[in-house]
Amino acid sequence: MSRNTLQRFVYSLITVLITVAAFVFYNSYVIEWVTLADISANWWLFMFWRFLPVREVYLIEWVCALTLAILYWPVAFRLARGVFDPNKNHPMLFESAIICSTVCLMCPSMSLLAAIFYYPYADGFSILQVLAKWFKLMCYNLPFAYFSQMFFVQPFMRRIINVIFRQNVEDRKNLHKEEKWNTRPQDEIDAIADVLKRMDELEKELAHEKQLRKAFGGNN
Repeated sequence: MSRNTLQRFVYSLITVLITVAAFVFYNSYVIEWVTLADISANWWLFMFWRFLPVREVYLIEWVCALTLAILYWPVAFRLARGVFDPNKNHPMLFESAIICSTVCLMCPSMSLLAAIFYYPYADGFSILQVLAKWFKLMCYNLPFAYFSQMFFVQPFMRRIINVIFRQNVEDRKNLHKEEKWNTRPQDEIDAIADVLKRMDELEKELAHEKQLRKAFGGNN
């Protein structure tokens, strides 16, 4: 998981680049039934009641998604921290909670924007139709967003971040090893203290038993 502002920004930047490309294809081909032949032949998609080049559609959605990702990251972190403690729970659990929180925030927001961006305004405007379109997009996008982020995008991004910030990752691992070596949980410290105390008691009992044996042997 990214640890500082630069890493979080790079993490969000590359994640959004991948995710927006996947969702532009998913929403156009799977949901709207725009064929690949139409896209490859014209490279235009319907947005803002007219046809725009695919690169412009991608750029608009990319800017919106990146802005929301940066705004939602602290919120997702707080939501995940309300369930898991990053200092006690396994990092994978905490990171998975952040992914789930981010998906739950991003999916409704981007689906609402898509319902507005791709609305056929030439046929008239109806708020009920926008809400119905929004609900339909959420039903389609939520499973795709969750599974793609959990099993494909985020594992890939962890490897990318480890490559880009290799030295920083190695330094953090070494620091973690030193802290783990130098500091122990209180329960472990208490357990070790109990063992040492018991060892002292056993030594005293053995010494006392030896003295009794000597005394008993001297009397005989």
